[in-house]
Amino acid sequence: MSTEITGLEGTLPRGKIAIVASRYNSGICDSLVKGSCETLTEAGYAREDISIFRVPGAWELATITQQVLDTQNFIAVISLGCVIKGETSHDEHINRAVSLALMEMGVETGIPIAFGLLTCNTLEQAINRSGGTVGNKGHEAADAVLELLRLGVKIQSL
Repeated sequence: MSTEITGLEGTLPRGKIAIVASRYNSGICDSLVKGSCETLTEAGYAREDISIFRVPGAWELATITQQVLDTQNFIAVISLGCVIKGETSHDEHINRAVSLALMEMGVETGIPIAFGLLTCNTLEQAINRSGGTVGNKGHEAADAVLELLRLGVKIQSL
């Protein structure tokens, strides 16, 4: 019989967690940061264990996430931003590049990186996903990091 191991419950490792967040679409991104911080503190991380790095826009999320990882001072990173479709395909290029870069960093380092980049067609969709009718994706990104951290503890104990 097989055994299923999840990170839904269990011990969280001690350490610092970085939030790398865009300043562009500031109202949306500020709400995402607030949601992530609430989830992390509710899970038991002290405010001083959470460092928030602000970048100009979504494009810069990958660069600063890499620099944060290079310090080896953080056990996880939550990347937060918001790209809203405009008249051109600009959004598609940013979204694809950032998502691939963040995924590669996570795979290469083994450090959990949450993808909290909203990729919305309208401002209304972004508002709904940053604390509106669809919830707050900042909470969800932090929940994903917490789950991966718990799972990592379990894997290390095998």
